Amino acid sequence: MRVSIVGAGLGGLALAQGLRGAGIEAAVFERDPGIVARFQGYRLVLDPVGFQAVRDCLPTRWHPLLDEIVMDAAAEQLILDPQLNEIGRLGAGRTGIVVDRQVLRHLLLTGLTVHTDAALTGYDVQADGTVQARFARRDPATADLLVGADGVTSAVRGVLTPQTTPTDTGVRFVIGRTPLTDEFAGLSKAYGSKIAGDGVSLLLGAMRFPTPPKEAAERLAPEVTLPDIGDYVRWAMILPPNGSLQDLSAQDAVLSRMEGWHPELRALIEQADPDNSTLLSIRVVKPGARWASGPVTLLGDAIHATSPTGGNGANTALRDADLLRRHLIEADEGRRDLLGAVDAYERQMFEYGAAAVRSSLDKLPAFAPEAKLS
Repeated sequence: MRVSIVGAGLGGLALAQGLRGAGIEAAVFERDPGIVARFQGYRLVLDPVGFQAVRDCLPTRWHPLLDEIVMDAAAEQLILDPQLNEIGRLGAGRTGIVVDRQVLRHLLLTGLTVHTDAALTGYDVQADGTVQARFARRDPATADLLVGADGVTSAVRGVLTPQTTPTDTGVRFVIGRTPLTDEFAGLSKAYGSKIAGDGVSLLLGAMRFPTPPKEAAERLAPEVTLPDIGDYVRWAMILPPNGSLQDLSAQDAVLSRMEGWHPELRALIEQADPDNSTLLSIRVVKPGARWASGPVTLLGDAIHATSPTGGNGANTALRDADLLRRHLIEADEGRRDLLGAVDAYERQMFEYGAAAVRSSLDKLPAFAPEAKLS
């Protein structure tokens, strides 16, 4: 069996690793000009399902390394004012496994061949049931299954189900990270909580590595190369829908809305790495009517992009990867046919994927009351 995976995000790479471990040929195609062409590294909180999914997709020999570069986390999910006084609660506390996306992505890349500068322009299902994917600047690739793991703007989805399109909630947020030093020890109660300002919400989260990733890889899995990064605070400010940034930099856009805030909060933004601070929009993709089952499918944000306020985007993509991996192994071993395996995956994925999108949108008004959710 041959599988073509379009998109080198966490879901696509996890699927490729899982198939590789089962002896199934998987090729990954990424539209970016290089595998590290853009920064992709903020902390994520994985729930038990998401964390187990990524473990199951990885070779068991890397499990000790994975355990060494993640941290357990528990957050009270308080609501604080700009002076860090408690004024409410978001809901029940949250626990999970915290991982750095950039570090996890490098682990998932290990041993895989990723074809970069491979922007998909379309695909054709051949008479023999295989799929030929076409790219702008490389030769076509033929496989038994084409998987679109290419995010919110998925080119695969555009052909497979063109009526399924992203919805822009109108909400924008600025995200960045700042080295975690002793100066910010007083912010610990704000990690995992919401700081409510005038029309904005600031969210903080700490990433503390039990062992620095580069050092952990050198000791536990020398064939793996991980980024040389240290502990940091991930911060994100959710802005009013369609609010003007007045041509400001990402950091200045945040600081302009923090007049009179606690000095440690302002210092956190002032000391951020400007190269890792960026403005993003919150768009969602709601799974609609299912397409006719065939040798093309989708996973992750390509079919069920969630609002980050739900905290379930990466978890759902990893769940997709593991579920599809399991069904494809059954097909490869002759326990079911390929199209039956894809159909079984899609039936389950559509159900929990739609639930993940709904859950994330239900939580968005707590951070951006004027978001457009229709």
